[in-house]
Amino acid sequence: MNQHNHSNCFREREKLRAINFAIQETVLYLDAYPCHPEALCYYHALIEEREKLLAGYQKNCGPMTMYGNKSRDSWDWVKGPWPWEPEAN
Repeated sequence: MNQHNHSNCFREREKLRAINFAIQETVLYLDAYPCHPEALCYYHALIEEREKLLAGYQKNCGPMTMYGNKSRDSWDWVKGPWPWEPEAN
């Protein structure tokens, strides 16, 4: 992966981390207020945005998790940086 792709993938991972955090916080709020209409709407908007971000990330950078491996010819999950490698953080 060249430096340009690496920096793009890093930015995309950061966006996914941020949206995952927002989803988790919204879930905690919904645990306390399960019928709050604005929170429910916000949650579904976040989930939709996460799905778009994840699809783009996996298309351009490879699978985010082992469940994202789409190739029938190779196991792409092992090609990206592992969570403990500096490139992943």
